[in-house]
Amino acid sequence: MTQPPNSPAPAVRHLTVDEESAGQRLDNFLIRELKGVPKTHIYRIIRSGEVRRNKGRVGADDRVQPGDVLRIPPIRLSERAEEKQLNPPPARQFPVIFEDEAFLAIDKPAGVAVHGGSGVSFGVIEQMRQARPDAKLLELVHRLDRETSGLLLIAKKKSALKALQDQFRERETGKTYLALVKGAWPARLKVLDQPLHKYLLADGERRVKVTTKDDPDGMHSVTLVKVAARIPAPAALAAALPEGLSLLEVTIKTGRTHQIRVHLSSAGHPIAGDDKYGDFELNRQLMRNGLKRMFLHAWRLRLSHPVTGAPIELHAELPDELWPWSGGRSAKAD
Repeated sequence: MTQPPNSPAPAVRHLTVDEESAGQRLDNFLIRELKGVPKTHIYRIIRSGEVRRNKGRVGADDRVQPGDVLRIPPIRLSERAEEKQLNPPPARQFPVIFEDEAFLAIDKPAGVAVHGGSGVSFGVIEQMRQARPDAKLLELVHRLDRETSGLLLIAKKKSALKALQDQFRERETGKTYLALVKGAWPARLKVLDQPLHKYLLADGERRVKVTTKDDPDGMHSVTLVKVAARIPAPAALAAALPEGLSLLEVTIKTGRTHQIRVHLSSAGHPIAGDDKYGDFELNRQLMRNGLKRMFLHAWRLRLSHPVTGAPIELHAELPDELWPWSGGRSAKAD
């Protein structure tokens, strides 16, 4: 493609590997450093030998070391990437629950994607990078559904990113959500251990369903449920909710796509306001009575500090729009 007339011609760049990146694979290092460059292009310039380390050839799976000098050939961004550079996302700060030199935890509002893609031009992480231009690194540690509010971790150092992601992958964190569901959840039903299967709708949208234990594509998924409160139905919804609603503390032992939403719906108690797996007629009535979003909130997170190893417990209070539906539940109560 031709360069826009006012854009500078791409030039050779030299990147020096810092201490934080010690031992990282070359491909992962470049993917993080060359934002906006497609992964396929990064792998192509590595395979072709255009990327050099200390003037010698290097492979995608080679580990970089502090002080390594990487030669990056001239790279022409795609029109889409150039458009993003010319029209950056609006800067936005989000409520900070915890922050130190290693990472921060924010309270993500519902309706905001965590990152751009899938029809969304930008998300939380792109907006925060614009709002904090002096930050050396801001990277998502994990993800939340766009419709879900609550705790979201963002690493400020590569070492913290790896340490935190290792904790999530090894299931060493405790992630508990608050969910409001239809009906009276059976107190005896405390463990949902059902594999989940991802599939696509005709329009390409992603969906998940409970599957059988012998499904080769089924992903082991475990959700723990505790009834926090029984919520009587508002008078206007008494006929639609004869058993009222249940506020649940939901802890996930595995982090599958839409895991909580699918597990609870498959148990016959869909989340109030869930537009993918919920009771759509009930959702319409709930909306008319003031619940404008899905009631799923990332409430509590227990983890070890990525640098010191000290135990940390973080809480995000229920947002104002969910509070009236919570039965007066305090987010810090157990």
